[in-house]
Amino acid sequence: MELLYYTRLARRNWPFILLALVLAVGASAAVTAGTPPKYVATISMLVSGHDREGSLSTAYQAGMLSAQRVHSYATLLSSRRVVAQITGEDDVERVQANITAEAVPGTVLLRATVGDPDPSRAAGLANALGERFAELIDQIERPSPSSRPVVKVTLVDRAETPEAPVSPRPVVNLVMALLIALVLAMAVIVVRDRLDTTVKSTEALQQASGSSTLGIIGYERDARRHPLIVRNQGRSSRSEAFRTLRTNLQFIGVDRQPKSLVVTSCLPSEGKSSVSANLAITLAQAGWRVVLVDGDLRRPTIPSYLGIEGTTGLTDVLIGRAQLKEVIQVWGEPGMSVLPSGRIPPNPSELLGSGGMREVLAQLTETYDMVIIDAPPLLPVTDAATLGALCDGVLLVTRHGKTRREHMVRATELLASVNARVVGTVLNFFPLKDNTYFGYGYGYGHDAEESKPEVKHPVSV
Repeated sequence: MELLYYTRLARRNWPFILLALVLAVGASAAVTAGTPPKYVATISMLVSGHDREGSLSTAYQAGMLSAQRVHSYATLLSSRRVVAQITGEDDVERVQANITAEAVPGTVLLRATVGDPDPSRAAGLANALGERFAELIDQIERPSPSSRPVVKVTLVDRAETPEAPVSPRPVVNLVMALLIALVLAMAVIVVRDRLDTTVKSTEALQQASGSSTLGIIGYERDARRHPLIVRNQGRSSRSEAFRTLRTNLQFIGVDRQPKSLVVTSCLPSEGKSSVSANLAITLAQAGWRVVLVDGDLRRPTIPSYLGIEGTTGLTDVLIGRAQLKEVIQVWGEPGMSVLPSGRIPPNPSELLGSGGMREVLAQLTETYDMVIIDAPPLLPVTDAATLGALCDGVLLVTRHGKTRREHMVRATELLASVNARVVGTVLNFFPLKDNTYFGYGYGYGHDAEESKPEVKHPVSV
C-alpha cells in the first residue's frame, strides 16, 4: 500500500520531480566544470631495523622494532620539516593538505599519496618526499653521529606520472546529484502531501464525510463558459458523470427514496450550483418530473445559468405576494421546472426556516418526482442546514484540491446537529487525462434532447 501511495504521488507530481532532476544535472555539470583536476601519485616505503652487528635484521625483533615506529612515521611523513625540503615555503601548507600517509596494516610498509593539479608535479613531489623522508629517518635514528641508524626507511615503489585525474569524477557527481535530487524531491512531495488537508481522493472524501461518494465530476477547460451538459448533445465526459450520479441516487434508499434533495457545499466556488442544474437536467432527460429550486437567497446563480428571469420567485411566494404556480418556469426539452429565488431578502435564514417554506416543499414534493434545491454554502451561513432539516436528504459537493477535510467534517457535524440526512457526496473538478476515467460508451445510446442554449459567461458557485 505504501509503495502504491508513493507511486501515485510521484506520477501526480512528475513535473516537479523532472524539474529537480534537470536542476541536479545542471548543478552536477557546474560543480564538475568548476572543480580543478587533481592527480594523485603514490609511493611505498619499507621500514626495517639493524641488529647489534650492524647488518639489516630480518628476524622477528627487527620487524617488531620497525612496526613500533611505523605509525609515528606516517604522521611525521607530512610534517612541515619534511615538506619544506621538497617545496618552497609559500607552498608548504598547500602541499601538506594534499599529502596522505598511512601504515599498511599487518606490515612494516608506509604508503603515501601526493595530490596536485599537474600530474608530473604530483609524481615529482611524491618521489622527492620519499627520498627526503628516508634521509630524515637516517639522521634522527642514529644513537650517535658515527653510529649506524637503528631504523632504515627504503623507497621501494617510486611514483609514476598518473594518466587520469582522481577528481572531478563526472559520472559519480551526476549519479550523486540525481540521487540527492530525487530523494529531496520525494521528501518535499511527501511532506507537502502530508500537510495538505484538501480532498483529493474518494477515500479521503468518504473518511471525512462518513458517507459514500455518489459522483465524480471531471474537470473540463470550457466548463466555466459552458457549465451545462446539454452542449454537444450530452456526449461529453461530464454528461456521463452526471448520469452516473443520477443512477447512484436511485440506489441510496430503496425503502426511503428521497424526493427533496438539498445540494450544497462547505464554502463558495466549489461548483454546487452547476451540479444542481446539471443533475436536474439529467433527471429530466430520464423522464423524471423534476423541479430545480434556487434556494440561495443571498447569491442566486441558477437564473444566469439557465438564461431565465429570476426577479420573481421563491421569496415572493414565501411573503405571500405570488402563488407557487405563477412563478415556476419550464426550461428546455424535455421540460424541467425551475423556481427562481426572486428578490434577495434581508432575512433569508428566517424565510427558509418558516412554515411557508414547509408548505412550498410539501406542494412541490406532491407534484414532482424530485425537488432539487440549490442552497448556499454550509459553513458561512446556516441556510443550507435549515433546508437540510426540512428536506429528505443533503448532497455535499466538494472541489478537488480546494475543499479541506476539516471543513467537510465540520459541515457534516452541522448537518448532524439538525438531524439532516447526508445521502452522499460529489467530488467536483476531478482532474482527468483524456477522459479515461469514464471509459468507453458514453457516445452510445445517449441522444440527449436539445435544450435551451447556455447563457454566456455564467459564474460558478
